[in-house]
Amino acid sequence: MHILIKNKSLTYNDYKVKCSLGKRGIGVKKREGDLITPRGTFKITKLLYRKERVRNLKTNLKKNIIYKRMGWCDDARSKDYNKLIKLPFKYSFERLYRKDNIYDIILVLDFNMNPIKKYKGSAIFIHVAKNNYKKTKGCIAIKKKDLILLLRKINKRTKVKVI
Repeated sequence: MHILIKNKSLTYNDYKVKCSLGKRGIGVKKREGDLITPRGTFKITKLLYRKERVRNLKTNLKKNIIYKRMGWCDDARSKDYNKLIKLPFKYSFERLYRKDNIYDIILVLDFNMNPIKKYKGSAIFIHVAKNNYKKTKGCIAIKKKDLILLLRKINKRTKVKVI
């Protein structure tokens, strides 16, 4: 079964919710920082979450706790480009342990992972949307309660199709 992302909505079977996408919409991702949500079909490689903010998370996916020193490398000069990293880190990165709640739950998609192409783009996640569904830098974002419900329905074979 697929999670379908289309026209600012996320659908899984009969479950449909509003989502926010990259500032430049869905398209062919050409480079790091282009603000495009990439079109394609992706696997979910990881589920990361803040255990002190999300209690009793029910899912068939393997759960990984986000700690204070976790980040995601978005610097193509690093050998760890588009990978989970430990802080401190000498290259550019995105901090996963944040004051706001957008990274309370993260589904990591396998965009640009096998093989990783330098400057192609990194960190395409499904994460928690801001209150006003503000556009993202390329990720897919839905309300926290919707993400918690979605996690109960999906498994490691679920693919994410962005059209």
